[in-house]
Amino acid sequence: MTGVGIKVNLAVMLARRNVKSKDLAEYIGITEANLSLLKGGKVKGIRFDTLDAICRFLECQPGDILEHEADAADV
Repeated sequence: MTGVGIKVNLAVMLARRNVKSKDLAEYIGITEANLSLLKGGKVKGIRFDTLDAICRFLECQPGDILEHEADAADV
């Protein structure tokens, strides 16, 4: 299987909740730069405690933030 990935919808959730990145970064204890990398899907992974803090702050589920995307050729 090729082309499988995880899409990060954190920017969408921030917009839906009308939350500033700065406020979320401060709450979860990471820099705004690292949060920006996470929002852009430019990270290799995320710690469960970080994901838990994001979900608590945004009052959402992990599936609202992370989405599995398969390459069209694999479907």
